[in-house]
Amino acid sequence: MDIDIMEDPRGGIKKAIADGDLQKLLTMSGTLHGHYCPGLAYGVRAAFRAVTDLGVHSTGMEEVVAIVESNNCFADGVQFVTGCSFANNALIFRDVGKTAVTLARRTGDGVRVVVNMDRESLARREPEAMALFQKLVVNREGDEEDRNRLMRLWRRASFNTLEVPDDELLKVQKITIELPAYAKIYGSVTCAVCGESVMEPRIRMKNGQPVCLPCSGQEYYELTGNGICVVNAEG
Repeated sequence: MDIDIMEDPRGGIKKAIADGDLQKLLTMSGTLHGHYCPGLAYGVRAAFRAVTDLGVHSTGMEEVVAIVESNNCFADGVQFVTGCSFANNALIFRDVGKTAVTLARRTGDGVRVVVNMDRESLARREPEAMALFQKLVVNREGDEEDRNRLMRLWRRASFNTLEVPDDELLKVQKITIELPAYAKIYGSVTCAVCGESVMEPRIRMKNGQPVCLPCSGQEYYELTGNGICVVNAEG
């Protein structure tokens, strides 16, 4: 069956979910993440289980909301499979550092999926890959040859993860939660200092003029690989 991506941009993804084709989902999710790794595979596995258990598909209109509990590779697998993203206001980041996702309907009916695999258990499964990960990513050592080898080993480890049984990899719980209201649509205001357009609630007044947060000198929040932090605009 041909899939018209103009009619349904996620048609191919939904078909792979319906077919239970985890390999295809992981392969496609690599186009978003940029490489294959176990964390991405965990996100694909957890999101696939949540989507199939809940029986929902997102159109990016907030009728389905995903809550991720870590800002790492896992989150890209979740975004790709569920269709819930930061940009369509259907992805919530809960900064608690757990490899877990909750997928919920607007009714509040949801499924929370937790990945049981930790770094120690992954090291037992993929010792060579984890040794290179420690060298390159944790210690920031090694060379281009090491990096290329890690990418090959990481790819193999990623697809090997698809073979781990659900009851060994995942903990699944049906839950009921209260979701935030639909995202508000705000107007834009031009900053009197830099001249750039700014979402209205992020505007501050300085010397009687509307200014953006960086130009105001006030603190603002920033999400980095280390989590949510506060940035002082004055340096």
